[in-house]
Amino acid sequence: MQGLAALLFPAVLMLFALAMEKVQARIDRLAVTQDHVEEFLESADAAQVDTLAKEGFPAALDEFRARRAPDAADAARDSAFSASPQRAS
Repeated sequence: MQGLAALLFPAVLMLFALAMEKVQARIDRLAVTQDHVEEFLESADAAQVDTLAKEGFPAALDEFRARRAPDAADAARDSAFSASPQRAS
């Protein structure tokens, strides 16, 4: 019986470690830093604050980033057009 326990213990320990790694990956993905919180609080509007109150910070931060992403893409596109003028032929 002790021999069986000695053989099974490493396998059970390895399965437990793999399960905890998956849990840690989920926690890391949902974690936010203090910089994210400060940025959100400085420039969030009323709709994002409502999302924060109803759904929590990760959902509110996603909504905040989605609102800011099109602005950044438009600015990059505009600067690319102004940096390389095209000649009419």
